[in-house]
Amino acid sequence: MSGQHFPQLFRPLRIGSVTLKNRIVSSGHDTVLVRDGRVTDDLVAYHEARAAGGVGLIVVQVAGVHESARYTSHVLMATGDDCVPGYRRLADAVHRHGARTVGQIFHPGREIMESQDGSAPVAWAPSATPSERFHVMPRAMTAAEIDEVVAGYGAAARRLREAGLDGVEIVASHGYLPAQFLNPLVNRRTDDYGGSDEKRLRFLRETIASVREAAGREFTVGVRLSGDELSHDGLSSALVVDVAKRLAEDGLLDYLSVCAGSSATLSGALHIAPPMSQPAGYTAPLAAKVRAVVDIPVMVAGRINQPQEAERIIEEGQADACAMTRALICDPEMPAKAGTGRAADIRACIGCNQACIGHFQRGYPISCIQHPETGRERQFGVLPTITRRKRVLIAGGGPAGLKAAAVAAARGHDVTLHEAARRTGGQVMLAERLPGRAEFGGAVTNLEREARQAGARIVTGSRVDGDLLRAERPDAVIVATGARPRRPELELMDDPVVLDAWDVIRGAEVPKGRVVVADWRGDWIGLGVAVRLAGQGRKVTLCVTGFGAGEHLQQYVRGAMLGEAVRAKVAVVPNVRLYGADSDTVYLQHTLTEEPVLLEGVASVVLAQGHEPAPGVEVPAELPPGSLISIGDCVAPRTVEEAVLEGLRVAAEL
Repeated sequence: MSGQHFPQLFRPLRIGSVTLKNRIVSSGHDTVLVRDGRVTDDLVAYHEARAAGGVGLIVVQVAGVHESARYTSHVLMATGDDCVPGYRRLADAVHRHGARTVGQIFHPGREIMESQDGSAPVAWAPSATPSERFHVMPRAMTAAEIDEVVAGYGAAARRLREAGLDGVEIVASHGYLPAQFLNPLVNRRTDDYGGSDEKRLRFLRETIASVREAAGREFTVGVRLSGDELSHDGLSSALVVDVAKRLAEDGLLDYLSVCAGSSATLSGALHIAPPMSQPAGYTAPLAAKVRAVVDIPVMVAGRINQPQEAERIIEEGQADACAMTRALICDPEMPAKAGTGRAADIRACIGCNQACIGHFQRGYPISCIQHPETGRERQFGVLPTITRRKRVLIAGGGPAGLKAAAVAAARGHDVTLHEAARRTGGQVMLAERLPGRAEFGGAVTNLEREARQAGARIVTGSRVDGDLLRAERPDAVIVATGARPRRPELELMDDPVVLDAWDVIRGAEVPKGRVVVADWRGDWIGLGVAVRLAGQGRKVTLCVTGFGAGEHLQQYVRGAMLGEAVRAKVAVVPNVRLYGADSDTVYLQHTLTEEPVLLEGVASVVLAQGHEPAPGVEVPAELPPGSLISIGDCVAPRTVEEAVLEGLRVAAEL
């Protein structure tokens, strides 16, 4: 890759004893591709795909440095020499493609997400100061325990060096243990580790010294910091800049990695993997403040999804390298495409968080709604060669149909996709119209481009019926006709105004007055419509069947949308099901007590009651038996993730 298209981004960068071939970084992120605390073949394949795609540096996810660091049931552990062989296989795989790799070493302190066996562990922290987000009350560490953990960092670094990694990164970001020591609102100690800025810095300084002593000067050592924890009780930018300056002056570090947010609060946590509602590259000014006071390279992470964004950040001197982690999850070949003048072919991340961080938080392996091959590299990394070129007809141009078209055509089949509407996209084109969801439509833009580039023909304004199938006589028919809004049976009196959410999103007129949005699913539709209507000056009540609004959204996306709902003064009524309505009253039933709940003075009701499969396609008898395959919402209404995955699976088997 010449890098002539993004000269700053593809300029080599030296960090410590290693040189990166470019300044694109895959920052440390949990994958749930770990078993029993060890590197797996799936994890190796996942990172090798990104190394093959041209990334400069891969930072491997956190590895616990002490038994008390097990903050999930699927965390890597670097507490014993038996971790070395797995790390060695990973390092060898990454190095084969000219990339460098650094391993994160980690202790969460009080930020314990889950137990190992159902019983809550004792969380260690500088002081007995609780975590608001996980509702954990930790125990203050003894001096002996501090010594144990500090030594654990050094021992972990030694093991990763022996495994052939290029360095380690000490995680002091996002309110984890080193940051807890730095924070005067968390660290209330009165011994040598608390009481002043200097003493609160001691734990991190001792940790860095332990790592450097164990790993040696020829091993790259970095520290990750939140440039601002963006929480009511978090570290401020000014304090972090001072810490960074002091650490750099100590002369033991080779780089600093700057991000934002804190695990300890809901408002701070959404910056761990900021959703699409956050601006691109919004953390770069935080990195710039750090870079201005240190003389070592500074990396930055935070919604940097496109090479032009990274190029600008580096060119303006805000950082020396850019973590583009979700961009690489979505398109492992992004660096190669950017470096060879194919930036338009990049499958851009839309920041939905559903299958990357969303999977991690539910204990499932990492993936991507646009690129389900992610996390499944050993299954779909190389698709089988076709034995016979088939004529494939696809009915429906939503995400399922487009993915099936792209994969089937790429494998060599003759593919034609018919979409009844004037444009492809299905429900995705509705999602992008809601507040804070504008980037969602990019999923369709990407999928359609991939299908066309692979050679698939796309015909819009064309409905598949028996006559078309008899005329075309395809070898295989993939039905991906999607879903339509579900209208439950309701008791309606006096002709109330009842609208579907889809109609409201498309611009249907909503009468003036109070609006009740009845939300059965608890996803982006009901919450998004409520915020949109409130933004138009309407008084909105969102009634949900669950315990809270947006219950089925990834928690950072939910947090951002709920924040907007609060600011827009949307009232939320939980645990109710819609029963009926009249001209000015909505009748609900409590889901726990079955008691009636009445809302009066209502001008209209908007239904967000989920979906039902759209009508399928009638296959003429003369077509071969078994030639029809249904995928996506027309099988059972779910989400974009399942639709695209099923499109991949069926096309991989043709």
